[in-house]
Amino acid sequence: MSEKIIDGKAIAEKVREEVRLGVAQMQQEHNYVPGLATVLVGEDTASATYVRSKQRTCEQLGIRSLGYHLPADTTQEALEQLVAELNANPEVDGILVQLPLPKHLNEEAVLNKIDLAKDVDGFHPVNIGRLAMKGRDPLFIPCTPAGCMRLLEETGVNLKGAEAVVLGRSNIVGLPMAMLLQKADATVTICHSRTKDLKAHLQRADVLIAAVGRTEMVTGDMLKPGVVVIDVGINQKDDPTAKRGYRLVGDVDFESAKEVAGAITPVPGGVGPMTIAMLMANTLRAAEIGLSKK
Repeated sequence: MSEKIIDGKAIAEKVREEVRLGVAQMQQEHNYVPGLATVLVGEDTASATYVRSKQRTCEQLGIRSLGYHLPADTTQEALEQLVAELNANPEVDGILVQLPLPKHLNEEAVLNKIDLAKDVDGFHPVNIGRLAMKGRDPLFIPCTPAGCMRLLEETGVNLKGAEAVVLGRSNIVGLPMAMLLQKADATVTICHSRTKDLKAHLQRADVLIAAVGRTEMVTGDMLKPGVVVIDVGINQKDDPTAKRGYRLVGDVDFESAKEVAGAITPVPGGVGPMTIAMLMANTLRAAEIGLSKK
């Protein structure tokens, strides 16, 4: 059964090593170190944890990390002013504004202000627009979908003509994921909370990307034998035997699905490590773009 498990930690480490070598080469050849600025607004515990993890990974790979922590009552004007300053800072190659922002702030307006060449999260409307268009390529691809594509590549999945189902239609994962699969010549179906007869769609899928945020909603009996399952979901499930009283599970019931799937990502240890690894790869690319303009 172990050969069916897609080891996201190992593949993420491969990406990290590629970035580490790229950063070292850039420093040697250009005497330059890429820089990533992270902007955290407020005291959301999960967001703070994510930002610390990104900053720690920067340090491990030789990337400069510049952290900005603003109070929860920060105004739209103040946040956009900080983004403008980071756009103008030649030592900042990538800008990451941690989402979600406090409700009084306009996320789209903030993302619009990020320099396209520093949009390492890949959320700028122009980058997403290019991703959606045939024959156009974005400067950066959103990190989680990019990580999912790398997992499929490393697993040896042939997407040309494959039936792919994306479960979920968020701007962060579902929609860009569907566009990437389409660019790879898969036939793509997007399913969501209003989809009728979800099982019928899933049983046609050669590849399933589950990113709907519902605990273990996809079970093994809903899947086509041999399907490749990429489970993006991270949900807390009550478990009195666990130290914290809960454990992390995906949108797919792993135990039943692994008996049917040709390959499947675990949760945790699948997609999660890839997201930060791809952010580091995007930051290195941003530095390369910046150097090419100098």
